[in-house]
Amino acid sequence: MIDLSPLGFGCAPIGGLFEPVGDMQAHATLQHAWDAGVRFFDTAPLYGLGLAERRLGSFLKDKPREEYVISTKVGRLIRDGTPGPDLAAWTENRDKVYDFDFSYDGVMRSVEASLERLDLDRVDILLIHDPDDHHDEALDGAYKALDLLRFEGTISALGAGMNQTEMLVRFAREGHFDCFLVAGRYTLLDRSASSELLPLCEEQGIAVIAGGVFNSGLLAGGETYDYAPASEELKQRVRYLYDACFRFGVPLKAAALQFPFRHPMVATVLTGARSPAEIDENARLFAEELTPELWEELDAVR
Repeated sequence: MIDLSPLGFGCAPIGGLFEPVGDMQAHATLQHAWDAGVRFFDTAPLYGLGLAERRLGSFLKDKPREEYVISTKVGRLIRDGTPGPDLAAWTENRDKVYDFDFSYDGVMRSVEASLERLDLDRVDILLIHDPDDHHDEALDGAYKALDLLRFEGTISALGAGMNQTEMLVRFAREGHFDCFLVAGRYTLLDRSASSELLPLCEEQGIAVIAGGVFNSGLLAGGETYDYAPASEELKQRVRYLYDACFRFGVPLKAAALQFPFRHPMVATVLTGARSPAEIDENARLFAEELTPELWEELDAVR
């Protein structure tokens, strides 16, 4: 299985997601993560419309290349333009837009642009990014391009990253993938990946990168689930989870962060951060000791 640091760094926040970060704060946050032992960094052209890749590349330029692992993604080509309301979440780099492109040529152009922004000659992992409405093109174009890059040694691993499990199951059966980024579908609140996808990954030796462990905020004290207002049923389940953790003297966020490692195919958990303080909190939560008895109580809240 791919060797990744247990705690990974998701680069969306340093791309200015929801609020500006700035180059200095982004660099300080990355340095804090590095000092905490993080060696896996996941980014994408979408994150800040190229800005997160540039900031990550700038930070890593003086770090030994053999000491870290980078994943980035394909499926969106960044170009100059005036962003509309659909890109309002990206608060910096406001002169860029993107086009979906999962074609063979489009993916090759995307990889070349990512390498330029990262200032690298290779990345370790390339992921097909959210091809929800592009299954055929993703397999006929993107997969074939990445398979060639893997054969040539430009990348070490080929994968896909999605917020759903159904298409990842199809990919596992139709191609030869090394890893999947599963966002929000193997959490304390949503364990849907465990029914079919995770057993298939175990059978085929596909490593799992767990993302979205807080389900966009609801498991971290927020009011949103998968970037939409949470239902009352979900809020009630979170209250039960919180109460169980409280009885054991453990923060709910610690249980949410550590939950994915209960499956043997999970190689790392991604957490985003936009400040050194958030890195400190994630490291502290990750180090919390959780007992089997607590997991039994949390498993009962279904």
